[in-house]
Amino acid sequence: MTKLLVREAAALETRRAPLRPSSYNAEAGTIEAIISTGAAVTRSDANGQFTEILDTAAADLTTLRGASVLNSHRQNGLENILGTVEEAWREGNNIVARMRLSNRPEVASLVAAVRNGEINSVSIGYEVSQWADGTDANGQRVRTATQWKIREVSFVAVPADPHARTRGATNGLIRSLGQQAGVSQATIDGLIDRGATEAEARSAILDELLQRSNTTVIRTSHNIHTMDNSEAFVRAVGGALYARVEASYQPDGAERQYVGHTMLDVAREVLRRSGLSTTGLAASALIERALTTSDFPQILANTVGRTLRASYGQPASGIRQLARQTTANDFRAKTKLMLDSAGVTLEKVNEHGEFKSGSLVEAGESYKLATFGRIISFTRQAIVNDDLGAFTDIARRLGLAAQAFEAQQLVDLLQSNAGVGPNMSDGKALHHVDHGNIAAVGGPLNLTTLSAARLAMRKQTGPAGALITVTPRYLLVPSDLETSAESWLTEIHATTTADVNPFSRLSLVVEPRLTSATRWWLAADKAEVDGLEYAHLAGAPGPQTESRAGFEVDGVQTKVRLDFGAGFVDWRGWYTNAGQ
Repeated sequence: MTKLLVREAAALETRRAPLRPSSYNAEAGTIEAIISTGAAVTRSDANGQFTEILDTAAADLTTLRGASVLNSHRQNGLENILGTVEEAWREGNNIVARMRLSNRPEVASLVAAVRNGEINSVSIGYEVSQWADGTDANGQRVRTATQWKIREVSFVAVPADPHARTRGATNGLIRSLGQQAGVSQATIDGLIDRGATEAEARSAILDELLQRSNTTVIRTSHNIHTMDNSEAFVRAVGGALYARVEASYQPDGAERQYVGHTMLDVAREVLRRSGLSTTGLAASALIERALTTSDFPQILANTVGRTLRASYGQPASGIRQLARQTTANDFRAKTKLMLDSAGVTLEKVNEHGEFKSGSLVEAGESYKLATFGRIISFTRQAIVNDDLGAFTDIARRLGLAAQAFEAQQLVDLLQSNAGVGPNMSDGKALHHVDHGNIAAVGGPLNLTTLSAARLAMRKQTGPAGALITVTPRYLLVPSDLETSAESWLTEIHATTTADVNPFSRLSLVVEPRLTSATRWWLAADKAEVDGLEYAHLAGAPGPQTESRAGFEVDGVQTKVRLDFGAGFVDWRGWYTNAGQ
């Protein structure tokens, strides 16, 4: 039996957009709201804290039409029904619902408050029937709801205490704990009415059970960092296995006790902790039983995640050095804010002390994230054979492949349109005569062409024509021009002024993925001028992993997911010469 969970969703006011200034339809008596964004929420269970994510694409919306719209998740009276859900749909990663508000007199005041915007937050009650367990970039436990239904939508108050916004979730947990323990409804209602925390509720429920059984029990606090905790155990064993395949890794105290464990040893320990006997079990049977537990797939996922992140996190080379890394909150188009031309300069304040305002404007350039991924499988036979190296080698290759994939995306962007780059918001290519960042005639790397490129960058102006600071820092070349570029950038210990190399301060960046054998670029420091930029989804930098016991494959399946996007947000920091 699944239990009903609740979580806070976005406020109604976040629905306001240029095309829909107000979602309330007075004639139809309906209002729209984003009821779920799938955002990560921290929860706790018997194994400790974990991050819960709702996969909005996996939500079953068929049961939502006609569902009740309630007052603060109260299900114990018809007077708490504020309306019904008329329609629900997805917009990107969001789930949006159109709700018809009731016109019954007993709820008129609450409905009016919703209609007027005084009550502008919603919360959902939902059931999860299938989870996917994994870990995040920090090795923390992540549970993703991959099959779930929304049972009701509630209007809730906006609390002064930000932590009170999760009160609905706490109330749902208290109800679930109380019902599972068999305590009285009066106890459950009392805990909810006085706003008890999860810890207070657990303590009160245990006290009632102890009084009922009239048994003396010594109660001790539980340290979530001990090996009694599943999450700590998974991290410790995962670290020990990682030490087997990465000689430079030094395991910590908790991990050392598992150093030297084979996969069979780990499976045996997992089953022992689950209270299952391993006596007389053959290796294959041992692994089969371990795969039915939640800890064993997570241990492999922890090891894979460490390997993948270590290989992905190697120092950037090539074009990635020239791109600024940032994050995006969602999959909508990401734009930049920039000072308008008047806001860049300081102006004298008159005797009345009046300051003139500069403003932030939204740049026309934008890009958005997309999701890329792959599933790798670790077979039961490989686990029995203790072939951990083969599995982590695949993970290492995937980490390097993710890094190479991002670099290739940046290169493809730069050399699109026959080498002049993508079209910008003004309809012209990144490198265009009107942008002043392209050589009129291609020429080889030499003092003359480098001087012309530097001068063009120095003369770059902002939107209003004022000079801006653009200093070339990088020389980007394909492998074909590496030797030539090195000769022009090598610092010469000159004895005369004529022998001084004026370009020795430029940093050489060689990108073997560039297909033109002659074209070269100058780029400014990414911290000085906006230019090439790439982003990951906020909270998920680089490739992320999720694992589960395989169904199609007899073993463990690990999904590697990368949410990534890139684009040029300004042309002023880049210059190109087609060469010859």
